[in-house]
Amino acid sequence: MKLDDITIFEQTALAPYAHTQVGGTVEYLAIPKTLLALQKLLNWAKTNGHEIHIFGRLSNLVVRNGGLKGLSILLHELRDIHVDQNTITADAGADLILVAETAMENNLTGLEWAAGIPGSVGGAIFMNAGAYGGQASMVTVSATAIMPNGELKRFPAEKLDFDYRQSVFQTNGGVIVSATFALLPDNKQNIQSRMDDNNFKRANKQPLNYPSNGSVFKRPEGFFAGKLIMDSELQGVRIGGVEVSKKHAGFMVNIGNGTGNDYEDLIHFVQKTVKTKFGVTLETEVRIMGER
Repeated sequence: MKLDDITIFEQTALAPYAHTQVGGTVEYLAIPKTLLALQKLLNWAKTNGHEIHIFGRLSNLVVRNGGLKGLSILLHELRDIHVDQNTITADAGADLILVAETAMENNLTGLEWAAGIPGSVGGAIFMNAGAYGGQASMVTVSATAIMPNGELKRFPAEKLDFDYRQSVFQTNGGVIVSATFALLPDNKQNIQSRMDDNNFKRANKQPLNYPSNGSVFKRPEGFFAGKLIMDSELQGVRIGGVEVSKKHAGFMVNIGNGTGNDYEDLIHFVQKTVKTKFGVTLETEVRIMGER
């Protein structure tokens, strides 16, 4: 199907686009290459009464086997990165890793924590992504979004309502299109050293040899999710093709032909087991969507 010069695919599997390599079929799928194309797609969906689902790198998401109705939009072709003195403005679909590397190449510090996160700028803002003592809220000065009424609106930092893995965009319906980060000057070698150190820690602690969504659960107050799961003797437990990682208990990995339903079922099993053993409720950091 064509919308002007934009291709809209019908009945398309999300799995090939997802970081976990799982995901059901979506009714409509589009990959805009310009802001105007994105606006046209949003208007088309609204006019035709379709639900709208916005994704970046699909690296923190589980889509059930039954897939999604409506229009799913992948933003990874909206990926421009612009450096202006000590600030970087990046499109929502830009790779967070590439933005961190761009900062380093321009002798700017503040994004070292993002060096190994396989997500997009939009996803990082949406969920206030973070790692190794840093998070999006610490460097974000503004974000721009298309609001449900079609308005292109800029949100300064104080209006983003950042909290632990939360932002205003989880409730206001805005589609993030770009963000601006304020950074500090530093020596490139120092920045590289910190990035290398973070990536070394990831490689040693995380199961990077299998597709995963990263940390599945939020950190419960007073506890560590991974420690609770490990102490529940759940490492290596498998449902279908998805397994609680033997290397890092906070991760669930697709060891072969896993599905969105496998992920969800294993998540619920882990939650129930930890609740029974320790009385702690684990809340998911990953989003779960779609029909069973």
